[in-house]
Amino acid sequence: MNRYQQELEKRKKANLLRTLPTASDQIDFYSNDYLGFSRSDQLYKKIAEAYTEREPKRTGSTGSRLLSGNSIFAESIEKSIADYHRSDSSLVFSSGYNANVGLLSALGKRGITFISDELIHASMIDGIRLSHAEKLKFKHNDLEDLENKLSKTEGEKIVLVESVYSMDGDIAQLESILEICSRHKAKLIVDEAHAIGVFGQHGEGMCANYGIQNDVLATVVTFGKAMGVHGAAVLGKKWLKEYLVNFARSFIYSTAPSDHQLASIKCAYELNQESTGLRTNLLSTIDYFISKRSELSNLNWLNSNTQIQSLIIPGNDQVIAAANSLHGQGINILPIRSPSVPAGMERLRISLHSFNTRDEIDLLFSVIKKWNQKK
Repeated sequence: MNRYQQELEKRKKANLLRTLPTASDQIDFYSNDYLGFSRSDQLYKKIAEAYTEREPKRTGSTGSRLLSGNSIFAESIEKSIADYHRSDSSLVFSSGYNANVGLLSALGKRGITFISDELIHASMIDGIRLSHAEKLKFKHNDLEDLENKLSKTEGEKIVLVESVYSMDGDIAQLESILEICSRHKAKLIVDEAHAIGVFGQHGEGMCANYGIQNDVLATVVTFGKAMGVHGAAVLGKKWLKEYLVNFARSFIYSTAPSDHQLASIKCAYELNQESTGLRTNLLSTIDYFISKRSELSNLNWLNSNTQIQSLIIPGNDQVIAAANSLHGQGINILPIRSPSVPAGMERLRISLHSFNTRDEIDLLFSVIKKWNQKK
């Protein structure tokens, strides 16, 4: 048995082995498909029509954007994305992971310090690791600790946050963070992966909702969650786009998006523009969930007012057992184990959607209540 197989065995014994699940027909409380776009017949048909109408017809992009993969179509999509978010420019990446890794590794020069919320995405953490910048963390959503770190840091500083946090579901105090950054001459980057589609009048995300999209250094929006397709974009000033085209390795050395992917993004934005009713329904669903949550206040719920809700069940074995109880009743919720979250903070991460019904939520809480009484 080689060292890699030994590492796998350790994971198996610790009940930490990751496996690839297949599609489930159970009640969806686990996916990031917050508006149901990925299952939308309307979006599917729009994409098919847009792609069929494309000329010339190409299956693949044939190379990176800097070689043969660029097109007027790609540039028009980027302009429309920037306009949607009322930003100066946008640059499309193949995924949110590539966007964060490319952005941070390119900006993180020597003499710069990244100061990040301790709960930022793994993609941001990896981008920092690939950079030459110094790195500091501040306590999650703790503005006093952020200010303390900024006041003690010399040189150029870039603060990294998410607008809606992917595991805890809480919201960053973006306006206050921006004011603190301004006072300490620091720049701010916001990852909007879990806000786009859900927050803002037309699902633009938190930065545009607060009107600060042109006050931050960069905003990252991803399309594989509420938008129901695939890819991501970095929003910012025109110089930032030019800089990333020249220095972001995950952009420079990646094959360009195909016309089909670009058409999918275009159509997802069109549907997002029209989906005020779905957002209203999702917000109503969140309110109903929170009212039901209060009936089980003896359990360890994280305080979230978004579509991401978490029930803390310490211990990998315990949280897996809870998830299995739910699966047995036709409810799909995945257990989040350490080390994905700190030991003792293992949880059921519950994703709410515009298509979840109150009956489904009632069933969820009934099963959780029975499980808690039996454990």
